[in-house]
Amino acid sequence: MTRIDETKEFIPVRIALLTVSDTRDSNQDRSGDVLVARIEEAGHTIADRMIVRDERDQIADQLREWIAHDKVDVVISTGGTGLTGRDVTVEAHRDVYEKEIDAFGTVFTMVSMQKIGTSAVQSRATGGVAGGTYLFALPGSPGACKDAWDEILKWQLDYRHRPCNFVEILPRLDEHRRRK
Repeated sequence: MTRIDETKEFIPVRIALLTVSDTRDSNQDRSGDVLVARIEEAGHTIADRMIVRDERDQIADQLREWIAHDKVDVVISTGGTGLTGRDVTVEAHRDVYEKEIDAFGTVFTMVSMQKIGTSAVQSRATGGVAGGTYLFALPGSPGACKDAWDEILKWQLDYRHRPCNFVEILPRLDEHRRRK
């Protein structure tokens, strides 16, 4: 159920977008384009956008760079979440997670089941937190990116969403680092 509390003010978040692909360039990044359009339509800001090859270290290094940057609240990657030998995005994300958001993958699978049936089992979409930054790995298809944004992220990244959302706890994600 999605409920927006119109009495609360919308708080935009800064989102970095990473496309993982050995073959795509900026002219062929349909999934990235889908996400940019939806992110901006929702009122958020694109903090950065890059394409990297399906190399675990390169993906993890880029995630770490954005995590360390105080101008990035959320990182969304697209591509490399499948089962083939070159699909290493999930492993790269898990290399940097402090905490995994287990239910993100579960809810994404539930959404996907409604669209593509049992083929949903082939996706390993994941979410987590590191350094006070949210990280989400989505499949590389435009349809999967639409589903993840429209059915999950659009709502969880809206401060007005009730009963709870990711934005309201964003300032507390790294509180363990600030303890004396």
